[in-house]
Amino acid sequence: MKEKEHQSIEWKESWQDEYLKWICGYANAYGGTIYIGTDDDGNVVGIDNARDLLERIPNKITDTMGIIVDVNLLYKGELEYLQIIVDKYPSLISFRGKYYYRSGSTMREITGKELERALLKTQGRTWDGVPLPKLTVADLKQDAIQLFKDKAVKRGRLTKEEVSVEDTILMDNLHLIDEDGYLIRAAMLAFYKDPEKWVTGSYIKIGYFGKSDSDLVYQDEVHGPLIEQVDKTVDLVYTKYMKALIDYEGVQRIEQFMFHKDAFREILLNAVVHKDYSSCNPIQISVYEDKIYIWNDGEMPPNLDSTDKLFMKHSSKPYNPKLANVFFKSGMIEAWGRGFEKIREACALYDGPLPEYEINEAGIMVLCKACDKYLGLLRNDGQHHGQCDQEGDHDEEQDIMRQIIAFCMEPKTASEIMQKFNLERSYFRRHYLNKMLKTGKLQRTEPDKPKSKNQKYYS
Repeated sequence: MKEKEHQSIEWKESWQDEYLKWICGYANAYGGTIYIGTDDDGNVVGIDNARDLLERIPNKITDTMGIIVDVNLLYKGELEYLQIIVDKYPSLISFRGKYYYRSGSTMREITGKELERALLKTQGRTWDGVPLPKLTVADLKQDAIQLFKDKAVKRGRLTKEEVSVEDTILMDNLHLIDEDGYLIRAAMLAFYKDPEKWVTGSYIKIGYFGKSDSDLVYQDEVHGPLIEQVDKTVDLVYTKYMKALIDYEGVQRIEQFMFHKDAFREILLNAVVHKDYSSCNPIQISVYEDKIYIWNDGEMPPNLDSTDKLFMKHSSKPYNPKLANVFFKSGMIEAWGRGFEKIREACALYDGPLPEYEINEAGIMVLCKACDKYLGLLRNDGQHHGQCDQEGDHDEEQDIMRQIIAFCMEPKTASEIMQKFNLERSYFRRHYLNKMLKTGKLQRTEPDKPKSKNQKYYS
């Protein structure tokens, strides 16, 4: 017999009724086998009451759990021992009102949210697929539905004909109405004006932090239908919370953010789709000067438990498949795990690091670090602002000076410069020309004719 003990095999020297819990756990997990009459190393030691147990054990299992298992009498020489083979059951099995599950080498009781998910799974449902009898299509926010239609048509996920139907038909086509005609939770989350009425914590919380985690400078919350929350959050983060530093490519002015917007959007969408909404906790975004944290109380499939694995090719298994389908049809997310490839591509545009994922029982935390180019500009910007404070200059003036320098790589007249940057003559001379001539940032082509209209300047 000599099989190695693992999560599907147990060796026991004698029978104890507490092993009924193990049988329940095997039935709820992946099945398993228990040998009665073996030592911890799998050596057969035999049992005296094997024939009696051969009859009693099946009866106990049927009476307490309502399932049937195979109990076999085996021999090794003159020694008798038992083999109990437990199949995986499609429905959740309870033992004396409690549910058990075999995980690794331990047997644990299933309770709370995990029990709810397990019960739904046996019914072929997910949490976001549970019906809400008191919610009607008329209760859904029309602006949110229209936003979905516009996005779906623009991205080619649905045709104009497919969205030009009654809302009830659209919801049914999106599989957001169950067999009894009720809207499900995914419809409520995506399109209801105030999903927090049904699910606490179904919003996004943003905070800007100073030099420490306790130094919260300001914060915002984004509420409403999830289909609207994503765009609102991205816009808010990239206008209020994230500073764009200025760089130049020739005369072209470039706004440089610490982390590419497209990558941030994909990470946020993943958080929305994979969040465990039964946890009642909002998605939380913490913005710092040089990094961003995005946290949600959700789960990833067990085989995707590290950053490296997430950025390898993998299938897409959203935690909320019904909700994910809405976002897919809207064109906001990709199928087959394509979202992580889009994050990689966006980070490459900034030559920046990939986000780092920490996945554990507390949820999913994503760390987005600033790219090197941004960090370099940030250091220079800090020095520049120190000089501005001393000299009384303004950021805008310094920005325009840089542009004038780039514009004057080829000599230009004062009129050309003023016209290019829409500057009034006296203001231009007082705030820019005189200062730049004095510091040597600009030079005259004809120093002996300073009042000539054709006088040109170069950097």
